[in-house]
Amino acid sequence: MTKIFVFEYLTGGGIDPAHAGAGSLADLSALIVEGRVMRDALVSDLREIDGVAVSFASSRFETVAASQVHCRAAQGESMTAFVARAAREHDYAWIIAPECDGLLLHLYDAVGAARWLGCSKEAIRVTSSKSASAACLMAHGIATTPAVEPGQLSAQAHGRWVVKPDDGAGGLDTFVFDHFADACAEYEARAAAARNPVLQAWVEGEPLSLSLICREEGVELISINRQQISLSEGDASARQPHIVEFDGVTVNQIALASEQGRLLGALAQRVAQALPGLRGFVGIDVVWHPSRGPIVIEVNPRLTVAYAGLSGAPGGNLARTLLAAHGVRLGGSGSPARRSGAASACGAQS
Repeated sequence: MTKIFVFEYLTGGGIDPAHAGAGSLADLSALIVEGRVMRDALVSDLREIDGVAVSFASSRFETVAASQVHCRAAQGESMTAFVARAAREHDYAWIIAPECDGLLLHLYDAVGAARWLGCSKEAIRVTSSKSASAACLMAHGIATTPAVEPGQLSAQAHGRWVVKPDDGAGGLDTFVFDHFADACAEYEARAAAARNPVLQAWVEGEPLSLSLICREEGVELISINRQQISLSEGDASARQPHIVEFDGVTVNQIALASEQGRLLGALAQRVAQALPGLRGFVGIDVVWHPSRGPIVIEVNPRLTVAYAGLSGAPGGNLARTLLAAHGVRLGGSGSPARRSGAASACGAQS
């Protein structure tokens, strides 16, 4: 029996809602809902696979049915220590977490390469930074949105500009400005406060995401999705920024065999070649510009919310396919060494 531990950061106890400010509580709640949808879809898929025993992390804010095997951090135990402890009691750990503040990298180190189901450490490091990702993709001739510094362009630069965290996720703290000078002022204020911002041109067009299965021998584009992204109106007279609002994703919206699908499939191949450590499920956010075609916005080296929409679709178990992409042989054959008494990893469930 192959034992797999699933840890989704927000539902697994990574953030205490009681410590969230009033303004961010709604955003946090929405992200927790997305995290639970991803986690539950993955756990459900894994439970359908013969030879797999799955447990998942939960927090004290969640009521979990007694029939479900779940783990909770002990009182005073840090998340990285908890994940490291639980991972040691399983054959593999499947981690869903944002890249911000180096979180996904820290969890990679906590789990260790032998048990990690996901991208390589180097691929995570590059894709955790929007500016580093853009530089890498540009070096490989891939159309993307380069990071700029305020002094690089004229204050009268045309078009809209976006300021966001260089390592952010989910569209949080992402503002769009109609005037370059206003974007520069926001960038400089964040930089002065050590908030690690990035300044990029805002790309107009249709927001899409690509869902990939990345293997050592190649990449497979399995779904082209439409993202529901909008901008708040803002106050033009006061030159207030527009706030980026993300309202979900709808999977399988463009046929893979269509002309547009073939172009996006070729793009996915080029991105994977530029980032050779991508493994398992990977998401690429793209905007299809009316004249320039697909522009890569960012690469997500982990499960995205699109997984939930793809889970359970006809044609096979997606989690099984991803385990095979990671080279996992089920039933214990070829699994890493593990201690006896694995059930003890889930003992702290108070």
